[in-house]
Parts: sequence; C-alpha cells; structure tokens
Amino acid sequence: MTVSPDLDRRFRDAAATLGLLDVGFDVVETPLGRLLVAASDRGLASISFDAEPEEQLERLARIAGPRVLRAPRSVDEARRELGEYFEGRRHAFDLALDLRALPQFTVSVLEELAQVPYGETTTYGALAARVGRPRAARAVGTVMNRNRIPIVLPCHRVVGSTGSLVGYAGGLDRKTALLRLEGAML
Repeated sequence: MTVSPDLDRRFRDAAATLGLLDVGFDVVETPLGRLLVAASDRGLASISFDAEPEEQLERLARIAGPRVLRAPRSVDEARRELGEYFEGRRHAFDLALDLRALPQFTVSVLEELAQVPYGETTTYGALAARVGRPRAARAVGTVMNRNRIPIVLPCHRVVGSTGSLVGYAGGLDRKTALLRLEGAML
C-alpha cells in the first residue's frame, strides 16, 4: 500500500500541529547547497550540510526523543531567517536554540561564539580566553567541529591564530563563501 503525497503531508502537518513530534526536519535549499534543518519544540536543533544525514537524525532521536519526522512547517522560521541571511538582509538570527545534551563547556563556547558579530572573525584562542580557558584553543576547535547548528552559531567566523582559514565541517569552500557573504573576506 502506498500513501499519496497529499495524505503524507497532511499526516506530518497534523503530527506537528498536535505536538506529536520530538523533532521535525526538512531540507532547505541555499546558495551553499541543500541543508538539513531540524527543530524541536525548544528551538533549532540542527543544521547539517549533509542532506541525507541518517546519523544526525539518529543522534537527534537519542537526544530529543524517537519521534523524528520530516515536517517542513516545523522549520519554517529557520528557513525564513536563513533565506534572509543568504540574501544579505539578516545579520543576526532570532531563533531559539535547542542545545540540550551538550556539556557545559560546549554551551559556554557556543554562547560566546554567538556574540561574534556578522562580518567579523575571531580566533580559537581568543574564543577560549572569552570563556575563561585561555589554554583551551584546541578544545574550542573541537567544539567548532562538532557544532550542530552551523551558520546560526557562526563557527565559520573562527579562524586560526594567523588569520588563516582552518577547518570547517562543511568544507573550507563553504567557510570562504560565508565569510565573503558577510564581507569578512574579500
């Protein structure tokens, strides 16, 4: 038995409306390619550069609960703000974030990361100092590499101590594109 696309959409919309989802996700088209965006009732939970991230969805299910379903309406606000960002009309995101299950050090680093202004960069060492751990630049690098909400939590704005572009889970070409979009790199 197959389910019609209309019935499938209505089922997913009803599940989201009735609060029966732990995490809803959808694929969002951007100038950087397709992003998988996921949100819970607490806020944006994930942005993945891999549009088919079985592993990411399984991780979200372990964190937020097993009811993870493709539900486009659940990410409408994130889709809108990402669209505005890529059009150059948004310089800061107003989305609630779901950072549950992250260690306190990671949350502290991500909170400081969120304060790095649009169009500016910082270094791993400077970010480590801002969280009171000046010798933890490598640990900050690990947090950036595992950041499950890139772009909104702008790990692309973190560069090496010499200003060089080092590491980005989405690839250095995407990091370069994001920094150019923001005017932080010509």
